[in-house]
Amino acid sequence: MTADFLLELRSEEIPARMQAGARADLEKLFRKELTAAGLSAGAVTVWSTPRRLALIARDLPLATEAVSEEVKGPRASAPPQALEGFLRKTGLTREQLTERDGVLFAITEKPGRATSDVLAEAIPAIVRAFPWPKSQRWGARSFSPESLRWVRPLSGIIAILGDVAIDCEVGGVRSGTITRGHRFHHQGDITITGVSDYAAKLRDAHVIVDHAEREAIVRDKARTAAAEAGLVLVDDEGLVVENAGLTEWPQPLLGRFDEAFLEVPPEVIQLTARVNQKYFICRDAEGRLANAFVCTANIAATDGGTAIVAGNRKVLAARLSDARFFWEQDKKVPLAQQAQKLARITFHEKLGTVADKVARVADLAEWLAREGVVPGADPALARQAAELCKADLVTDMVGEFPELQGLMGGYYARAEGLPDAVADAIRDHYKPVGQGDDVPTAPVSVCVALADKLDTVCCFFYKSMAPTGSKDPFALRRYAIGIIAIIHKNNLRLDLRHVVLQTIATFLAGTHSFHETIDHEAYLERRSFFESQHRMPSAEDNDLFEFPSKAEYLAFALCDAGISDAVPALLGFFADRLKVQQREAGVRHDLIDAVFALGGESDLVRLLARVAALQAFVGTEDGTNLLAGYKRAANILKKEGSPNAGAHGEGVSPPTGEEDPLVLVDDPEFRDIAAEFVHGQPGLGYEPEAAEAALMAALDAAVPQVERAVEAEDYTAAMAALASLRAPIDAFFDSVTVNDGDARKRHHRLSLLDQVRAAVHKVADFSRIEG
Repeated sequence: MTADFLLELRSEEIPARMQAGARADLEKLFRKELTAAGLSAGAVTVWSTPRRLALIARDLPLATEAVSEEVKGPRASAPPQALEGFLRKTGLTREQLTERDGVLFAITEKPGRATSDVLAEAIPAIVRAFPWPKSQRWGARSFSPESLRWVRPLSGIIAILGDVAIDCEVGGVRSGTITRGHRFHHQGDITITGVSDYAAKLRDAHVIVDHAEREAIVRDKARTAAAEAGLVLVDDEGLVVENAGLTEWPQPLLGRFDEAFLEVPPEVIQLTARVNQKYFICRDAEGRLANAFVCTANIAATDGGTAIVAGNRKVLAARLSDARFFWEQDKKVPLAQQAQKLARITFHEKLGTVADKVARVADLAEWLAREGVVPGADPALARQAAELCKADLVTDMVGEFPELQGLMGGYYARAEGLPDAVADAIRDHYKPVGQGDDVPTAPVSVCVALADKLDTVCCFFYKSMAPTGSKDPFALRRYAIGIIAIIHKNNLRLDLRHVVLQTIATFLAGTHSFHETIDHEAYLERRSFFESQHRMPSAEDNDLFEFPSKAEYLAFALCDAGISDAVPALLGFFADRLKVQQREAGVRHDLIDAVFALGGESDLVRLLARVAALQAFVGTEDGTNLLAGYKRAANILKKEGSPNAGAHGEGVSPPTGEEDPLVLVDDPEFRDIAAEFVHGQPGLGYEPEAAEAALMAALDAAVPQVERAVEAEDYTAAMAALASLRAPIDAFFDSVTVNDGDARKRHHRLSLLDQVRAAVHKVADFSRIEG
């Protein structure tokens, strides 16, 4: 037989933000106790109000099953000491043990227990183990560190299985069948008989115990109140949940505030109403902010809520007066003057002040515009916007509402008459801040947003503070995703390695203005020089090179160990973030790996175009069959080994005299000989079979097409050229014996398969593709 179980834990007000977690924790702890006792319930429902947590478990067995516990002991022939130790452990005698195959076992039969007894022990355990984010002790018992802790003082427990009350006690609170209704609308105790009448009796006492029902009431009635006034409620699901968690009998009411406050930016009004007062705001039919709010009362007022609305209006007016004061005062100080205060704020102990960061971002933003990395951006405007982008951090408004950083800077820039491009760039330079956020597209905005994020990521990596495992204290993964999103959205054709070097060069230049472009080739030349000598540069090496510019000097300086470690790590970090982003966008992980495996690609736009073309191709019949042919060729090459003798027989060098036959492939005097080595003609020494000759011809036609298409970044055309190999490869495998007894035939055919693999690898490493 089964019965339904009801548990209510009643206390003083539970913070709304903790209720969802508390519901999950209560169910988890309850199921854990049942499992430990060998019980299982049907459906488990957990509700919450500001004053109670309630759990209903359906179809609980009335008793646990009898169980037989078996403990393996020593062998029957074991020394007496081992047997005596086992008997002490189990509390049995030698005669009570069971022998099987020469091994002794202690078998204990445990009868079933009444579920009511299990629950009487489980409830105190659940209460004492409850993981509240914050909890307290109270009353005289609080002097003991062993006293009960709860989020707010626990005042009552209901525990009923079927129609039988479960007797238990925890922290001086004894369970029973009595609860309380709404704090104002109902006086006196409410006696609950079980699950069947719990919710109904509380509803009669003006308590809606189901949090989801209260959320629906808040949502629907708030919209209705706005609509009746000819307005539209600004949806805010988080505010719906919070208001439902603050009330047991929610009553949304519409109020008005002074229109004069509308001169304050609308985001400020919304944040003031939301954060400080938990109010919804409304817009008019044209989408403009209206001087209206919706508050949620916890009582059904006899005057229709007039007094409640009047009181809330006064409180909101005081908050909005503060906001308007901040707005007016901040506008009196130009952003350039505010920016001077950033020198007093430390960005990071290893990376200087916020003013230092702003100087770096300004240099980098100007460089991105001047070098055409961001097409159409005005370098002067990019620098101006970057120099002011953090100035609002020291304003009163952002001090009160940190969530408005950047946004308020844009408003202040417009208020003092700065160009719209500068104001927009200041406003948007933090974007995107997460999945689904807007990505800047205006050229100046792109420069500043990209420079800000590049500086943060590259500098932390250079100072050996990269994310590790699940730890990312500086949110560098989020910044990297933002950089990738900006590059992808705006189709920016940049060499990421070069941009990373430029960013670190800007950091190494210190706080002095640095307008020069890092000479990438000079950097590579100097690095190769020192790598060839197996050492790092030192001060004595300064005489080896002449440095006509700061950029040249920095190219030398960038050969240090820090950059040698940071640049590869940064490129790998961006590659990993790109893989994550593409997987979340629905791109198969194996296709991403197939393109990344080629290496040497630091143009993200080109890389993503290759991934997109590959995904489209492998979904076609040609793509599927070419993949199968490629894998068959790769497996044969793996088994037999890649050809190393071409058409001239095993171990024989071609008549160029070079051990590597392709070293002189571009030399006019040896081009024909090299071609003969690769293709096996005209000195093939045998007449190729028809399918073999067809594959040779197909490769001669397809490979140049693939190379031209890849060079032109037309990856769809490259895939189409590869698709032309499908039929010749299929025919080759159907009618040609690769592992022929004739060594020349075998090596030539292996060479053909190697050429197939090389042709495919010009687009992607197909060995990484599943299927």
